[in-house]
Parts: sequence; C-alpha cells; structure tokens
Amino acid sequence: MLLTRLAQVSREVAATSARSRKTALLAELFRDADADDVPVVIPYLAGRLPQGRLGIGWKVLGRRVPPANAPSLTVREVDERLTALGAVSGTGSQAERARLTGELMGRATEEEQRFLVGLITGEVRQGALDAVAVEGLAQATGAPPADVRRAVMLAGSLQTVAQALLADGPAALEAFRLTVGRPVLPMLAHSASSVAEAVGRLEGCAVEEKLDGIRVQVHRDGGTVRLYTRTLDDITDRLPEVTSAALGLRGERFILDGEVIAFDAEGRPRSFQETAGRVGSRVDVATAARAVPVSPVFFDALSVDGRDLLDLPLTERHAELARLVPEPMRVRRTVVSGTADLAAAEGFLAETLERGHEGVVVKALDAPYSAGRRGAAWLKVKPVHTLDLVVLAAEWGHGRRTGKLSNLHLGARTADGSFAMLGKTFKGMTDELLTWQTERLKELAVDTDGHVVTVRPELVVEIAYDGLQRSSRYPAGVTLRFARVVRYREDKRPEDADTVETLLAAHPEALR
Repeated sequence: MLLTRLAQVSREVAATSARSRKTALLAELFRDADADDVPVVIPYLAGRLPQGRLGIGWKVLGRRVPPANAPSLTVREVDERLTALGAVSGTGSQAERARLTGELMGRATEEEQRFLVGLITGEVRQGALDAVAVEGLAQATGAPPADVRRAVMLAGSLQTVAQALLADGPAALEAFRLTVGRPVLPMLAHSASSVAEAVGRLEGCAVEEKLDGIRVQVHRDGGTVRLYTRTLDDITDRLPEVTSAALGLRGERFILDGEVIAFDAEGRPRSFQETAGRVGSRVDVATAARAVPVSPVFFDALSVDGRDLLDLPLTERHAELARLVPEPMRVRRTVVSGTADLAAAEGFLAETLERGHEGVVVKALDAPYSAGRRGAAWLKVKPVHTLDLVVLAAEWGHGRRTGKLSNLHLGARTADGSFAMLGKTFKGMTDELLTWQTERLKELAVDTDGHVVTVRPELVVEIAYDGLQRSSRYPAGVTLRFARVVRYREDKRPEDADTVETLLAAHPEALR
C-alpha cells in the first residue's frame, strides 16, 4: 500500500466527527491493504510508530526538503527506513539520522511529509481509535464486530487479528481463545467525579482501593510463571519476588489481574516513580529487588484451572480470586448495595486516601470482564489536583492542529520571582479554545525557533493533574503527571500563580 493512501485516509478521518464515516473510511482502507501491511497501517492510523521514539527532533525535522512530485513510498518501505533510522547509534549518529531523515522526506510528497512529521513527533491525533478500527475491520471482512472485538481482546493485538482476518477471513477468529501464557488487554475504567456519582450509576458495587502502581497480569502454568504489563510487555525476569509469590498461591493454572507496588517500612506506598523505576530496571535485578522490593496486589481472576471466567459477573470472579489468593495479597474493598450505603463508600475513600493511595475504583458486581475496553462497569474516583500556572511557551501543532499553538510549556513561580517550568500539556483543549489560545499567545510572543513560540509570562491557566514525579529535565526537579487544561484565568495576574514551594509542600511523597 502506498503511504499517500494512508495519509489521505488519516486526513479524511480527522476531518469528520461522524463515527459511521470514520468506520467506512477505515473499512475501505482495510479492503485495499495486504495482510502484511497491517502491522504498519494500524499503528500509523493511531499515530504510533512501531519503533517507538526515534530521537529525531525539530532541528532535523525543521529543515526544508523539496517534496517528491509523485507518490512512490509504500508503508512497508517507510517502516523499513524508520527501523534503520532507529538503529543508528554511536559516533556521528546525529549526522546519520539527519541524512536518513532527509532521504526519506525527499521521497515523500508534500502531504506525505506532513503526515510523516506528525508521526515522528507524535502529533497525529485524527481520532482513528482502535475501537473504530475494529468496526472498520469487521465491515471490510464481513465478520461480526462483537467477534472481532473479542478476538482482539484475547489476542492482545489488533494487528494480529487484522492480519489473520485479511489473510483467512472470518473463520480465522476461531483461533483466538483465552490461553494461559498469552496475555490479553486489561479492562480499564472510566472516570467519575465523585463516589456518589459512581455508586449512583452502578448501584450494587464493590469499592476497591486504587493503587498507584504498575498494572500486571500474572500467568501461571504449573511451575512456569509469566508476568505482563498493561501494554503486554513480558517483565517476568525483572520481578523475581512476584514470580515467587505466584508460585506460592494455591492454584496450578491461572491468569490473575492486579498491580505491583512498592511499600515503605511503614507499609505506605512509595512514589509511583520508584515503583515504575524498579519495574523498568533490567540491570542487576537482584540488587534492585533488595533496594525497592515490590508486592503484587490482585483484584481479578480471568482464568482458573482451565476455566475462562471473562463472561462471569465480578461476584463469581472475585470468589475464585479469594479461593486462590490470601487476603493480604488481595486489594482492599468494601461492597455496597447502592446509594443507601453511600456513607460507607465515602468513608472507604477517605480511609484509602489516608493510607496513601490515590483513590478508589467502583465496580459493578454483575459485570463481566471486558478485556481491552474502558467499560462503564468500572469507574475510578480520585481527588483532582489543580494549579494556576503561567504559560511560558507553546509549540505549533500538527495533524488536525496544524496552524494552532498546541503544546503548552507550564511554569510555577519561584522564590526569586521568576518561573520554573514544570512540564507540558496539549490535553483538555477544544477546537474553540485552541483558536483562542493561538491568537492570544501570538500577541504575547517574544521569540520563536519555527516550532516553539516563547511568550511573555503573563497568561495564567488552570491545570488539573494527577500528581508529581521527579524529573531531572525540569529546574524544580519534578514534573506534573497527566496535566490537562481546565480553563484560562484571565482574572488572575502572573504573580497570583502557584509557587514551586507550595506545590512541593502539597506532594512531599514526590521527593522521598
């Protein structure tokens, strides 16, 4: 498949808000694709590179390369060239990356260049979500959408299912079954603004602690244990203590869902960054395990003794979990009958926050496990932190945000009256807000390198965020987690913005 075809569909999907039109566009694209194109086409549609980050910045991408007159690049050729780019290292690597990037851009038409720049910078956000791609794939192959969704859930990969469907038709879906040793995409939660809202929507429900750890799926088959992350990466070799814990459970063959988390000497959770750093560590695992041991905390059972539990209600799945896993290794929970027990649910949230955890997840007792989906049967509730920060700069957007100042550089006041950058965000912005902020920031602009526009630190913006984590990239030594725009505060002056000192005092755990 030619890259120009994919770029065109990406642009058209971005231009429509109608789900039916998005589905039709993707179905037509899949009909034109070869099975071997799928591992590239699907991530590109979602704005992802299979290679991950390539280390190519705007210094390289900002160089003008005359575009090709006619399209000739195929998606697989682009993938091969980007793989070669990602493999460059050592002395002279910066010059070699620039050379390879220039060669690739020289083969691309103007529209293809825009698409490639968006892919490499992570700015392709045209709304081609996996759920829409599943519907388009079903429409293209004549397979029932529900069967395709379940196959993707069990395979843990839309690309794998798409390849099989395009090669062998709907009959290929029979091969995708829940299997110990093959991870599935986890069930995810929507957000609710309060416990009252969550309990009111679900009525009979379990209220469980929401741990700020790393999601883990534990597969055991006799003496063999495999551990997988939320993104289905195999991390077994990094967490020997979790393997030992799994081998100590009663069952011989199971799939359990939970979190791994690091606790301090008082039994309180250590910072998310410490847990994440430990799980990500591949070097000298034994030393890392002694320095930052992690513990598994389970909250669901997907398969036990060869039985697929996915379609069972939570009540029955939890009974199986309780049979296998001792209480100290299960997530703390309370069961409420509905709004009549609201006080108990809110009290449980207060206790959870006091114990150092980030909130609760409220789960419908009668709901099945919707693997790979953000189901309405799970609702997460956690306090929302907000800050008034000052915009220090903004980056020009790509894709549907071309021509708009999008990614904001956010700063808090320091003791000497200057501003310390805490991070960036492009989230929480409507099209209307993007248009307004572009014009407003252009009025405040003092400098630009063609991509980043530096502005006078005068515009205050209210930012919601989930917490802090340490970061050597920023002057305060911390950065905001999951920052998003709430609203602009033109009623406030820069000197009314929050200070670094206030922020650090509110999150002492970030510096432990």
